[in-house]
Amino acid sequence: MNGVKNQISGNWAANWNPYSINKTRKGKFMLNSVKNNDVQALFHQVQQRKLTPSPEDWRDHWIYFLMVDRFNNPASDPKHLPYNDKFGGFQGGTIEGVRQKLDYLKELGVGAIWFTPVLKNCQFLNGKPNDGTYHGYGIQDFLHIDPRFASDPNNVERELRTFIDEAHSKGIYIIFDIVLNHTGDVFAYESQGSEAPFSDTPYNINWRDEKGIAQSDWKIGENIPNPPADATVFPQELRRNEFFRRQGSPKPGGAETIGDFSSLKQLLTSDPELGNVLIRSFQYLIAKYDIDGFRIDTLKYLDPNFALTFGNAIREFSLSVGKKNFFTYGEVYDNEQKISQFIGRNVSKSGDLVGVDASLDFPLFFKLPDVVKGILPPSELVKMYQERKEVERGIISSHGEATAFFVTFLDNHDQHQRFYFSPDGNPHQFDDQATLAIGCLFSLPGIPSLYYGTEQGLHGNGDSDQNVREALWGKPNAFDSTHPFYKTIQRLTNVRNIEPTLRYGRFYFRPISGDGFHFGISNFSQGVLAFSRILNDQEVVVIGNTNTESQFFGSVLIDSNLNPVNVQFQILFSNKTDPTVPNSVRVTSTAEIHEVDGRVSSGQIHVLPVSLKPMEIQILGRQSSQG
Repeated sequence: MNGVKNQISGNWAANWNPYSINKTRKGKFMLNSVKNNDVQALFHQVQQRKLTPSPEDWRDHWIYFLMVDRFNNPASDPKHLPYNDKFGGFQGGTIEGVRQKLDYLKELGVGAIWFTPVLKNCQFLNGKPNDGTYHGYGIQDFLHIDPRFASDPNNVERELRTFIDEAHSKGIYIIFDIVLNHTGDVFAYESQGSEAPFSDTPYNINWRDEKGIAQSDWKIGENIPNPPADATVFPQELRRNEFFRRQGSPKPGGAETIGDFSSLKQLLTSDPELGNVLIRSFQYLIAKYDIDGFRIDTLKYLDPNFALTFGNAIREFSLSVGKKNFFTYGEVYDNEQKISQFIGRNVSKSGDLVGVDASLDFPLFFKLPDVVKGILPPSELVKMYQERKEVERGIISSHGEATAFFVTFLDNHDQHQRFYFSPDGNPHQFDDQATLAIGCLFSLPGIPSLYYGTEQGLHGNGDSDQNVREALWGKPNAFDSTHPFYKTIQRLTNVRNIEPTLRYGRFYFRPISGDGFHFGISNFSQGVLAFSRILNDQEVVVIGNTNTESQFFGSVLIDSNLNPVNVQFQILFSNKTDPTVPNSVRVTSTAEIHEVDGRVSSGQIHVLPVSLKPMEIQILGRQSSQG
């Protein structure tokens, strides 16, 4: 592991400051640990042991996303009850709590755990404990772990290392949620406080001390002599006023990428020196904790050149330390065009660097939940993918085909309601709708991600993101491995593992017919969603009836070259206990086909007759497809 020493430091044994990234005379950065004598031991340890290799292909795994503060604490109940109440403070979840549920997650089928940021957030604000930072996105120290996420605050880094090592021993990879766009509330605007209206020019600021109190004589960050560990921002190289935008909230009607996130202070990521500090900090964390991937918060708000450079720098560093497929994906809460600026390399742009590997699939999130719930017609999902196909013509991926470009999801911690809806009068009325949606997620192109508690039927709903941030361990029988959703996700994982077509296959929407003659995509709400994944000589057909009350009897068009007449398909998965097995493949000599691209054709086709109950999904494969 000599690459670690060469990449990270230089003469790393001398002149260590525990909260600094120093520069040697040769211009290389040196990264420092909590204690001076920890540093040599750290690099010796990394050089002596082999870091966990990356997955060969991240599509072979699905991701479980959890909030550390809201997942589990085996030592105490949630601080605020009931567990699913709207609440904006610390509930008490710990890293050790996640570690103790690794077997539960492994049995569920989890391949990777992505968790909210655990780097040290601002501990105090205006002299009081800063309870509003339970989510982890208000970072004050980019080199250390927040002690509030530990069962023993004095051993938080050891707890994190133990958790990651044990996860790796069980075949589970670890993804850090990281923030590059902003810090926590590390300074106040002079005469304004934590927030200020937009200003065309930077404000004067007062940096905060260890109690979160703005100091009127702390106006220039790099001039503050030896601030306490909980004061200002660390590493100390970040403590430069010009590294922060300091213009307050976004300008009304102006560029949405400019401005603070409420009290979270925006970094000026167009500055190359700032970029170097952030890059080296996160390279250090990879080496220290054996991390396997980064989810990058608010990626679209970064300077595009820095986003590109960061993705490439992390990739190349990871290669040098033995992680040949370190995974980076970002939050680009936007459309296909915006996402294309960050993932892979846009061949229409100059330069030879490749950006981050993937993006959270917000275009799919904007459509799929409403299609599955019968609010939007399936044709709306078809339009989304058609647009993606056009946009991606100019994209080259570092990992090959576009199915690796997107991390797909149904809901997350930033929404006001979870996907699953459980009405008071009939709490299980839409259980099949939820499993239909999860089945689609596990079958569509991309790397699926499930939000914690989905497997236990959490169904938070309200006017705030706090409604979907339940303290899971406070739920009665919270980690029930016999819960129907838990069992369904296990089954879907097994099907996805057995069928490589669902992980790597090409993707086609399939026209359907109710009369055996007119074939097309459902263009009405509560329609039928049908698509195929094809890999080599295998076609897997996925068909979902989004109608909440009516059955569907009909046919789905399939590939005639791959599926001769009389070939029998079997049900690989259904969310119903007594599904109807489809009839064998038939030929229709005359049919009118309304193609996905709007063309109308006619002629002989091969079809698969199917029958689905309300809210049923079937994943169908040829009887020989599993070998």
